[in-house]
Amino acid sequence: MTGTHTSRAFHDRPVETVMEALSAPLDGLTSAEAARRLAESGPNRLPEPPRRSPILRFVAHFHNVLIYVLIAAAAVTALLQHWVDTGVILAVVIGNAAIGYIQEGRAEKAMDAIQGMLAPRAAVLRNGRRIGVEATDLVPGDLVLVEAGDRVPADLRVIEARGLRIEEAILTGESVPVDKGATPVAPDASLGDQTSMLFSGTLVAAGAGRGVVTATGPETEIGRVSGMLSSVETLTTPLVAEMDRFARWLTVFILIVAGALLAYGYFVGDLPFGELFMAVVGLSVAAIPEGLPAVLTITLAVGVQAMARRNAIVRRLPAIETLGSVSVICSDKTGTLTRNEMMAASLAAAEHLYSVGGNGYSPEGAVRWREADADPDEHTVLMEFARAAGLCNDAMLHAHEAGWHVEGDPMEGALMALAGKITGEGAEPFSQWTRADAIPFDAAHRYMAVLHHDEEGQACIHVKGAPEAVLALCGNQRAAHGGSEMLDPDHWHHMVESLAASGERVIAVASRSLAGEQSTLGTADLAGQLTMIGLIGLLDPPRKEAIEAVAECHEAGIRVKMITGDHAATARAIAGMIGLKNHDRVLTGADLDGMEDPGLADAAVETDIFARTSPAHKLRLVTALQSRGLTVAMTGDGVNDAPALKRADTGIAMGLKGSEAAKEAAEVVLADDNFASIAAAVREGRTVYDNIKKVISWTLPTNAGEATTIVVALFAGMALPITPVQILWVNLITGITLGLALAFEPSEPGTMRRPPRPRDEPLLTGALVWQIGLVAALVLAAVFGVFSYALDKGYAVALAQTLAMNTLVVLQIFYLFFIRNIYGTSLTWAAVRGTRVIWACVVAVTVAQFAVTYLPPLQAIFGTQSVPLRDGLLVVGIGTVFFALIEIEKQMRLAFRRG
Repeated sequence: MTGTHTSRAFHDRPVETVMEALSAPLDGLTSAEAARRLAESGPNRLPEPPRRSPILRFVAHFHNVLIYVLIAAAAVTALLQHWVDTGVILAVVIGNAAIGYIQEGRAEKAMDAIQGMLAPRAAVLRNGRRIGVEATDLVPGDLVLVEAGDRVPADLRVIEARGLRIEEAILTGESVPVDKGATPVAPDASLGDQTSMLFSGTLVAAGAGRGVVTATGPETEIGRVSGMLSSVETLTTPLVAEMDRFARWLTVFILIVAGALLAYGYFVGDLPFGELFMAVVGLSVAAIPEGLPAVLTITLAVGVQAMARRNAIVRRLPAIETLGSVSVICSDKTGTLTRNEMMAASLAAAEHLYSVGGNGYSPEGAVRWREADADPDEHTVLMEFARAAGLCNDAMLHAHEAGWHVEGDPMEGALMALAGKITGEGAEPFSQWTRADAIPFDAAHRYMAVLHHDEEGQACIHVKGAPEAVLALCGNQRAAHGGSEMLDPDHWHHMVESLAASGERVIAVASRSLAGEQSTLGTADLAGQLTMIGLIGLLDPPRKEAIEAVAECHEAGIRVKMITGDHAATARAIAGMIGLKNHDRVLTGADLDGMEDPGLADAAVETDIFARTSPAHKLRLVTALQSRGLTVAMTGDGVNDAPALKRADTGIAMGLKGSEAAKEAAEVVLADDNFASIAAAVREGRTVYDNIKKVISWTLPTNAGEATTIVVALFAGMALPITPVQILWVNLITGITLGLALAFEPSEPGTMRRPPRPRDEPLLTGALVWQIGLVAALVLAAVFGVFSYALDKGYAVALAQTLAMNTLVVLQIFYLFFIRNIYGTSLTWAAVRGTRVIWACVVAVTVAQFAVTYLPPLQAIFGTQSVPLRDGLLVVGIGTVFFALIEIEKQMRLAFRRG
């Protein structure tokens, strides 16, 4: 039965027939049966797209302009019978490919892990209870509940629908959402006309419903469409692409220069071709930053993993660059700045104001009036509050070791807990009541209504929603001592303001008794016919870590703006608690509607709190802030937030409460819905950008220094201070260690005390060009100085070249410690202490250099000689002087900038 039916087989059958064919009980499968079917049908996931074989991945790393040059050079040296040079060149080529292959594999694994963290969940009925499961665990016969913003997790036959509309563009190309219902359609209906089916991967645009799973994984409609298979995102960004292009053009330029030098040396300098050719090869290797794009990619991959550890999952890598320049964060309030553990704190009836105790979602706690526990037998309105809270509700409470957990909306979880507190019936009060019909909550009418029958068959409507919306439906109110009385709107408006001013989210509840035979519910049953029970004030306290994160953002020059659908007074109270600037000024959605775009842009910059807003307002606010040149990060969780998330420079979706539509539109997903994770992501974004800048700032000057040394020697007609094979060795050993070490650098002190960088700030700034020139000149002077010193002392040319080669490596090590702190001093114990990665790389390079310098087999290969201790100390001393000079220059530059 399972795994063999296709979704196409069920669209024309009545619901009862489908349920029978799938052996699907109305209260859901049992856990044991679901596990059996999962073993039979397999996980609900599409087959992974084919990946390149390891061999092809390895070979792809030879597809590089420089590698082609080196392979050609190896062929020429082999023809010249310079076998040692040939072997070293091939070692460089293979070593570069091996490092790239290993790091690419690690990067793919990192992205795979992140894809797993983004696995969607589904709400199902199992064992008669609503629970959340991984979408991969769904099986044919499962009963799935969907609502606006969800991505349909499998192919479903609709068994119940309330205003259900689905976007099916990925399957049918139809951009307009399709109305869905339980009525069977014609057997030959096309895919787009199968209104009784929901297809895996489509989006719920509006309404709610439930359906039975008819097909999972490759058996679904989307599973049959091979073009829908998605692959792991390519690890590249505009920055990496730009640096790749830069490296290519630099390669072409260097090859032209090398060709000119080859011609000059052969025809003008009368140098032997073999020696000259190897010098030109050394120049090419020294000048071309062949590993730079790979190291930048690795740096980004390391940043992605670091953000994932801080619960910020990067879905699109360019977001890392953008995060570093964010100047405004527009954040939702509930669950992001607050704990999202709502609790009913106050109950306002016609004449009494009650306070509610308890902890979180636990259905235990006392309701108090005038500092004493209120008995529901004496305060009968409390039981009416309980019925409205517990029955007009789709949430479930589950007890866990760590406490109580809500399955569903947090506000409804708090109301269910309130009903349990009043009735003393725990997590499932009024279980004997039967729901007959419902009007789901919708942003258009801002209330939810349900029709129930009690155990005696009596019918009753309960409504909850925004106070303004519910009051508009009420014709009277619950009197203090029973019965009803004339509605007093002024009293309720005053109570709304009073509760909201203390930071509570306020909802109204109302009811109406009906004849027992009524089984349907429409808006005509509500308008002007409800009895107002009272107001419920719900408190969602700020997260402690969010308060600290807001302060950190302010220190970093980042404005934090709260955009919420809550009442203005509630927003103002919470904003004051978390420390937002200008928390006394609040603009509402109505205020924004009355503004033209220029006025809105001014208001958006000056105001930090926006209340009673819709998703459309979010989009306008993002556009307005961007029009003032600000880089905007926007948070969102609903399907209607998708346009604003796409429009923002960085869209951030909520991982826990966020809809699949929001996650699809966002570049970053917060695994914990915590504002502190946004601040941490900005810090990581700045760190990644800093590390990329450090990699470039280390690679280009050191390469320029090596290349300048060879060019000057060739034009001067001198012996090369460093042989071509030694240049190859230095680039091999330092490029895969020292340059790569910078990818793992932690955040610098003061990272979140700097203002945001401009979005259009180039990496190759005037300061970097100056740095390249300065370091190249100092490297040239040091290498030629040591080489000349050795020759003056009568040392053999091979020993002089060994000293020069070691000087070059020592300078690169000192320059590494210098470049680690580009915004502050490198003359601190913390800077010297470095990191484990830095010291591991330095030790590796040092050991390798000692081996090349002192081991006879390697001396024969690289043409080196043992360096006397005194000269070795001189080389280290030169490195120290070099470090002092560039550090003094940096401090002068920083002092000038501060002045």
